Amino acid sequence: MNQVDFSLIDKMNIKGNALIINQCQVNQYYEIADEKRTVKFYSFNERGVGLSRNNALMRASSDICLFADDDVVYHDQYERLIIEAFLKNPQADVIIFNVPSSNEKRSGPAQILKNSPVHYLNFMRYGTYSIAFRREKILKANIYFSLLFGGGAKYSAGEDTLFLFDCLNKGLKIWTNTAEIGIVHHNQSTWFKGFNQKYFFDKGFFYATMSKKFSSILILQFAIRKYKIFKNEMGFLQAIKYMLAGRKHCLIEGV
Repeated sequence: MNQVDFSLIDKMNIKGNALIINQCQVNQYYEIADEKRTVKFYSFNERGVGLSRNNALMRASSDICLFADDDVVYHDQYERLIIEAFLKNPQADVIIFNVPSSNEKRSGPAQILKNSPVHYLNFMRYGTYSIAFRREKILKANIYFSLLFGGGAKYSAGEDTLFLFDCLNKGLKIWTNTAEIGIVHHNQSTWFKGFNQKYFFDKGFFYATMSKKFSSILILQFAIRKYKIFKNEMGFLQAIKYMLAGRKHCLIEGV
C-alpha cells in the first residue's frame, strides 16, 4: 500500500471502525478515533497480500468483519447492509456481496442476482474485497490466507479462492447477497502482467495446491472457458503446457 498519511480512510469512505494494514518501509502503529469510528492503522515493513490479511485477522475484534482492498470505495450505507444481511441469515458464516468494478478492462465477478448458498461448483468466482464474515467462526475453524499466492507473494492470485475453499472444507456456510456495498476501481494490479508463461505456470500450481486429484480437470476447464480472453497472447495448447508444468512443480514440491 505504501500509505504516507491517513487519507485512505476518507478516500475509501470508511464510516465505521476499521483496521488498516499498510505494507511499507517502516513498522508503526497509530490509532485515529472520533465520535463515529476508531481506525487502527498498522504499518509493517513486509510484503504479501496473504500476510496482510492474516495480520488483520489476528488483530480484528468485531463480531462481523469485512475484507477490503485499498481501491474500494464504499457506499454510505455499507455497514447497515452488511449487518442486516447477517441478521436476516443467521446460519451464514460468510456472506459475499456485490462490489462491481469501475474498470471496463478488468471486470470484477459476475453480478450477484439472488441470495443463495455458495458451494463447490461456484466458489471460485469471488474476490476477497466482497467477503464479510463472522470472525469467531473463522478463528475457531483455524482458517487463514495462504502466503504463497497473491500480490507480493511467489505465485499469482488465488489466495481468495483458497480461503473460500478452506471455509467449505471446514463446514462453514457461505452465502451470496444481492446488496451492493461499494465499487472497486481495479486501477493497477500488483500481480497481473499479462497472459504470459508465469501466469499459466502459477495457475497450474494453484490448481494443484487446491486439489491434486482434480487439478488436471481444472486446468482443462480453465483453458476452454478462458481461451477467448487469452488467445491473443497465448495459444491454447501452450497455455495448457505451462499450467501442467506448474502442476508438476507443485506435486514435486509437495505443497
